[in-house]
Amino acid sequence: MAINRREAREAVFELLFETEFRKEEGAESIYAAAVENREIAEDDYIRSAYFGVLSHLEEIDARINRHSNGWKTSRISRVSRSIIRLCVYEMLYCADIPESVSLNEAVELCKKFDEEKARPFLNGVLNGIKNEIVGERNG
Repeated sequence: MAINRREAREAVFELLFETEFRKEEGAESIYAAAVENREIAEDDYIRSAYFGVLSHLEEIDARINRHSNGWKTSRISRVSRSIIRLCVYEMLYCADIPESVSLNEAVELCKKFDEEKARPFLNGVLNGIKNEIVGERNG
């Protein structure tokens, strides 16, 4: 059964969030357990986005730190941090997804899973990062 991109994005968010609590476990085992236990579809986007975020974490977190107005990624809630990381990954590495779509989807995830007060912070950080990425591309 095929799933849509929003459902796939939500699955990646859940995997990233879960990884925050299972730091001693490898990403492969977390992913495999999720596919088995939560019936996550074997979806190319889910696999590539989840492992992509983790493999580019240093760069993604550096961008988040530059745009989070004094908040280090370690101080951002696990929910917000997981959403922001996924969105930044998409903006940097998924050329087929417009930045505005990644941003809108991040806000939707925030509405569904995070506190209302997190939205302006998330939006501000992501808009700053989006502007930086667009500026770099337009050189």
